[in-house]
Amino acid sequence: MENRIKKGMCCAHIQPAQIIHPQALPLDFQFTAGDVGIFEVLELGKHTQIQSAGRNLTLAPGDKIMGVFGARYATNQFEGYVPDSIQEEYHILGGGGVIGTLVSSHSKYESEGPTRLKMVGMAADESGTIINTIQQNLPRIRPFTGKAAQKTKVILSLGSSMDSGKTTTAAYLCNGLAREGKKVAYIKLTGTAYPKDKNLAYDLGAITAIDFSKYGYPSTYLRSELELMNLYESLLEDVLSYEPEYVVVEIADGLYQRETKMLLRSAVFLNTVYQVIFSAGDSLSAAQGVQTLNRWGIMPSALSGLFTASPLLIREVKEYLYENQELLFLPILTLEDLALGKWKSLVDGFSLMQA
Repeated sequence: MENRIKKGMCCAHIQPAQIIHPQALPLDFQFTAGDVGIFEVLELGKHTQIQSAGRNLTLAPGDKIMGVFGARYATNQFEGYVPDSIQEEYHILGGGGVIGTLVSSHSKYESEGPTRLKMVGMAADESGTIINTIQQNLPRIRPFTGKAAQKTKVILSLGSSMDSGKTTTAAYLCNGLAREGKKVAYIKLTGTAYPKDKNLAYDLGAITAIDFSKYGYPSTYLRSELELMNLYESLLEDVLSYEPEYVVVEIADGLYQRETKMLLRSAVFLNTVYQVIFSAGDSLSAAQGVQTLNRWGIMPSALSGLFTASPLLIREVKEYLYENQELLFLPILTLEDLALGKWKSLVDGFSLMQA
């Protein structure tokens, strides 16, 4: 048991040649996103498990785990960052084995807090260089050209916020297209590494489902626009081998989140997109979300999300659309509608960019 190290999914295939003890690191040592470390669990908090390559691994105090340093932006969970220097304590920020230092948390987690860790050491190769999952995968990243998107139809699944229903919308959209006999792939372009979202899309009919963690990213928070565009091109190229007619691309969090806003304000990125489907948690966020997208010159082809579980919220959104005549055509699709393929029958000839 003492030698068993539980690996998070981000470093599942990492086999370090040596472990560099914290005391052997320079006093001015600075961590970088993607650095791999070994940690001892001091106290359990929100994360009582980490996701390995195959399954969830239950944690107990005293366990040794392998994780990857990364930042996290999750409005309903944690905000955390890669530390600037060596710390006495570290935290699990994400269930895929993303490690950092917590800065803020949603009030529902304040009482239990994060799972607390002590560093055992940094994972290194034969030369003593610390292993970094992002740097390790850089040779496989393709530069953005936009050509990959020309070979398929990219559908963006966006949401008003975290937990607005965009992942479920994306998965049921995959289901509906698959039931129509269309080949559809799924990509999660931004977020924090965890397999639940891509697994759901695959289970509901996507011929393949991948995310940014394939290229060693523990998260995409605070990454540059160029990195995201190159990652986008690489992931698209990967799924094109399956010859999908559609690729559903999910972008994490809400419209105002840094990376989401960055991509949606990029004309280069939007020129690769066929359609947008927007999910919202309630009627007000649906209305305000459409307004925000319109200000950015984007017209979603449909509304969906958590609010569609409530007939009353659907009615409120329909009233809003009726009061804004230019939006009367905008359909509201429930999960059943998506699964029945109604989205596809509504978008022929639809223009993504607002006139």
